[in-house]
Amino acid sequence: MMAVQKRSAGVRTLRLLLRTFLIVFIFLNIIAAFHAWKFTHFYDGAATVRLKPEQMSGWQKTKAALFGITYYKSENKEQPALPFKTIPLKTAGGLTLQSWYINKDSSKGTVIMFHGHGSSKSKILREAYAMHAMGYAVLLTDFRAHGGSGGNACTIGYDEANDVKAAYDYIQQQGEKNIVLWGISLGAATTARAISVFKLQPSKLIMEMSFGSLEQAVKGRVRIMGLPEQPIATLLSFWGGTEHGFWAFNHNPQDYVKDIQCPLLVQWGRLDARVTEAETQTIFANAASTAKKLVVYETAKHESLLDKEPEKWKNEVGAFLSQQ
Repeated sequence: MMAVQKRSAGVRTLRLLLRTFLIVFIFLNIIAAFHAWKFTHFYDGAATVRLKPEQMSGWQKTKAALFGITYYKSENKEQPALPFKTIPLKTAGGLTLQSWYINKDSSKGTVIMFHGHGSSKSKILREAYAMHAMGYAVLLTDFRAHGGSGGNACTIGYDEANDVKAAYDYIQQQGEKNIVLWGISLGAATTARAISVFKLQPSKLIMEMSFGSLEQAVKGRVRIMGLPEQPIATLLSFWGGTEHGFWAFNHNPQDYVKDIQCPLLVQWGRLDARVTEAETQTIFANAASTAKKLVVYETAKHESLLDKEPEKWKNEVGAFLSQQ
């Protein structure tokens, strides 16, 4: 009798543990799906001051962890100080992208430039001015759901590769032979995907602070929130991809670069808390290009490398663009 009672108690305990595990598992997935949705959607509305996770207080991070962060569509708060044209571009999916084209008489070529997540083309104007001063025309494009472009959903570079192709095709149709792609953070990762998927053939590529994989990008955000990376990063990545119709764990710039044959400049800030040195080294090592260079900015975080170390940036980028 005692043995039967013990077995019965053991079965009840096991059932309780399994039920508890199932409830926790379901709860975590619901929270992850909710957060993934909020992170990949930008809402129309009045612009508000949005703190980066690095700038948040402990209480603000706690609220963000529990309820997510509502992202409003970014704005272009300034226009180019140089003569420019506003160019509407159409993606294969029918979205309208807003671009600024700054021409250059007798230009050496055209640099097509892409901003980071939650940013806009106005935030990379300083880099554009620097490229222009080096003798290049520039085209700055707002990704979908950013700035003046259409849409509200961001797939962290997956569908945005179509935006890169739309900008590339436009410049190519103007008869340009020397096309350089430049991207920072999300912009860098997306250019790598576009080259791999659409077989684009730019003359050169500059990637600044690209994440190695979507899961690593999520880990970086989770890390700076002070939360455990796992299982949060895996769940957020899974739901982020599922909600947008793709397998998140195949969205890896560190693999896309295996198709990059053109000269490549990879740049990264030593103090970057979002993108690790290991990610950057893997991207550099995996790139198929035989003319590639990795430059590390010792005082920079995940920020504009030009703003942080202007002379070094101008020297490195200028030398890269001028090499034959």
